[in-house]
Amino acid sequence: MESEVNLSATNKNRLFYGSCFALITTALSFSIRAGILPQLGEELSLSAEQLGFINSMWFLGFPISMVIGGLIYHKVGGKAIMQFAFFAHAIGIIMTIYSGSYTGLLISTLLIGLGNGCTEAACNPMIADAYQGNRMSKMLNRFHMWFPGGIVIGSLVSKFMTDAGLSWESQIWVILIPTLIYAFLFFGQPWPKAKVEEAATLTGNLKAMVSPLFLFMIVCMSLTAISEFGPQQWVGLILSKSGAQPMLILALVTGLMAVARYFGGDVVKKFDQTGVLLGGAVLATLGVYLFSTQTGAMAYVSAIFFALGVAYFWPNMIGFIADKIPKSGALGMSVIGAVGMFSTSIFQPIIGSWIDEDKAVAASQGLTGDELELVAGQATLETMTIFPGLLIILFTILWFWVKKRKAAAPAAAAA
Repeated sequence: MESEVNLSATNKNRLFYGSCFALITTALSFSIRAGILPQLGEELSLSAEQLGFINSMWFLGFPISMVIGGLIYHKVGGKAIMQFAFFAHAIGIIMTIYSGSYTGLLISTLLIGLGNGCTEAACNPMIADAYQGNRMSKMLNRFHMWFPGGIVIGSLVSKFMTDAGLSWESQIWVILIPTLIYAFLFFGQPWPKAKVEEAATLTGNLKAMVSPLFLFMIVCMSLTAISEFGPQQWVGLILSKSGAQPMLILALVTGLMAVARYFGGDVVKKFDQTGVLLGGAVLATLGVYLFSTQTGAMAYVSAIFFALGVAYFWPNMIGFIADKIPKSGALGMSVIGAVGMFSTSIFQPIIGSWIDEDKAVAASQGLTGDELELVAGQATLETMTIFPGLLIILFTILWFWVKKRKAAAPAAAAA
């Protein structure tokens, strides 16, 4: 099973659909938790900073298991990694429901994060090895469309269940449904092997990963991840007093992202990953800035710009590594994703402290109630524009860098 042609259609479909349901599990754990943050904070008397630390466990577990998964992918296989993912997800979900304490939530959220990281560590290289050329980019984008797609499902489910007066515990049980489905789809299926021989060796991986281009992409990934996840994770708390429905904004953002990623293969074919990433940085900066200045119906307009900006960040950062630095292999894709999640983990409590500080500043100005919450939240969002703003500069550099690299390739081949 060295390549796409040696995999049966049924086998490929089950692996791909299993990957999609595993990513839906990840998405539900993200969106439903975002939806229940206010309930958790109220019920357990947690501050925004403490909620930030709980959030950070989700993002911390992700890079840990991604890096370990990338290191052992070609030794133990993607099947074993996804078996661990299932147990981490299942135990984490059950612990979240029955822990009833701040410490318990930290541990259970870390377990869910570990399961989520295993999903990325196993499924990204599987898709890269199973499909060829532009079809690989197309399928990676369609795989990653289920993260925002799952968030749409999760945010709407969370809003419906919250409005119906159902407990946050009952919402967490919903996450177990796609978990059981992906376990069934992966059961008994063989996985493809590496297309590039050097990609299956640790020495080849590490050699490719110490290149200037890979190290530059690490810096970019740390900023793309927080540009996407920072505003999304805190949208409920920040925009709750803006006159817009936070969970509807989350559903709008992620719905547009899912649609955009469905057509991602065609967009990348036309503009390459570098052009898509640069355009995304410009739109994301505009979107976050509008979030920090607009209220009411205009918050939904802001969401459209933000969604179109961040939609192609994650799948095309992974796709860039698979396409432009293929010898980095499963480890390279796992490390680049891990950097994004680790960056987001670091910034979650920092963003929480920004909110607390901005609330204190607003209170010192005599603001109270909803006005205080809105002014503080928008001040925090304004600070967040720094992240995508820096990406405009970095992706401009990357665009010229890759263009120069392509121009030099024919000459090098001739020599």
